[in-house]
Amino acid sequence: MKIILLIAIMIVLGTILTGIYYDSKKIKGSKKTLKKALMYNLALLMPLLLMVIAIVLPDIVYAATHEAAEVNGLGLMAVALATGLATIGAGNAVGAVGSSALGAISEDPDILGKTLIYVGLAEGIAIYGLIISILILGRL
Repeated sequence: MKIILLIAIMIVLGTILTGIYYDSKKIKGSKKTLKKALMYNLALLMPLLLMVIAIVLPDIVYAATHEAAEVNGLGLMAVALATGLATIGAGNAVGAVGSSALGAISEDPDILGKTLIYVGLAEGIAIYGLIISILILGRL
């Protein structure tokens, strides 16, 4: 396990140092070379990641089945989905509403309060997801 981690660190550091070298020397065609180095990094790192998952996964499954047998796995997945999807939706809404609000405020500073209400409503989506997650956790 330590050897796999050491190899992964060497691969990542090699890619970072290659990028720093090509950036500092301003070598012609360095973008293509950096893309190629990144592809090699991914090609080498993905099998290492899969090996780590294959080594660690049986221990995780054993711990989950013996220590927390009373917790429903589907309930935990529901909690994760409720929180995750609500925060993704809130991020999308705040991005759209916030950028529009900045444009509106730059034209008319008097509508700042109204735009803050809209941004707050968009942020409320994440709070709703969190409340649903807490309710689901209370049922488990």
